[in-house]
Amino acid sequence: MNIHSITIEVGEDEIPAAESFYRDALRLGDRIDVQAGGQPSSGFRGFAPSVILAQPEDVDALFSRALAAGARALKPVTKSLWGYGGSLLSPDGTSWQIASANKTATGPATGEVERLVLLLGVDGVKASKRFYQDQGFTVAKSFPAYVEFDSGAVTLALYKRKALARQVGIDSDGSGSHRLTVVAEKAFVDPDGYAWSMAGARIPE
Repeated sequence: MNIHSITIEVGEDEIPAAESFYRDALRLGDRIDVQAGGQPSSGFRGFAPSVILAQPEDVDALFSRALAAGARALKPVTKSLWGYGGSLLSPDGTSWQIASANKTATGPATGEVERLVLLLGVDGVKASKRFYQDQGFTVAKSFPAYVEFDSGAVTLALYKRKALARQVGIDSDGSGSHRLTVVAEKAFVDPDGYAWSMAGARIPE
């Protein structure tokens, strides 16, 4: 099972700015779409896409573009146990992580996005892992608190909701719609309420 793209819901008057942010600031126009409508939400929406880049300098450049385009820093860019990165809140209210596995430069900056990981905050990692396996996803990495699947252009990963909120630096409280639709080869709603739409089908507003 492969994920084709992610659709993020925004206010109708926010569409031009959101399209520009994802196309020009994050440079993910081929994997991120926006649409107007959906149910309202407040606070943490439960998910946090993660942009993985090759070099620390790439992280700095993307983070700076995002802030200049209206994003707000949640955690500043810094070195950590796992690499180099930070997190931010996009103008439409989506939490994002920007990171590189390299703490120091190993080559020239290219700006190329190596991977886009969709981190879903879930109530039970084990139960959600089993659910997605039943939908046809193949496990690539599996730990008690984290699961990653082989899912094509967008990597699907599962993490405990509160732990994910803490990782990106935002309060875990939130209510209403996730304001997210994942476009793949199959339509369903998972146990945590994340909506999936079949590729080629029109996503209802």
